[in-house]
Amino acid sequence: MPFVNIKITKDGVTAEQKAEVIKGVTDLLVKVLHKNPQTTMVLIEEVETDNWGIGGESVTARRRGGK
Repeated sequence: MPFVNIKITKDGVTAEQKAEVIKGVTDLLVKVLHKNPQTTMVLIEEVETDNWGIGGESVTARRRGGK
């Protein structure tokens, strides 16, 4: 039973986009690894940009600084 955990920043991703990602990831595991789509789990976690750090600073600060 595959379990895929995708973490993205919480910044305007629509329900339709998330559904497309879930379908696409499931289809990829079926195609490449021959996994059963009925037992394939995909979890999308949306993280606030203040809670996601890169290079010692939050994504919020990086975006504010134009990096």
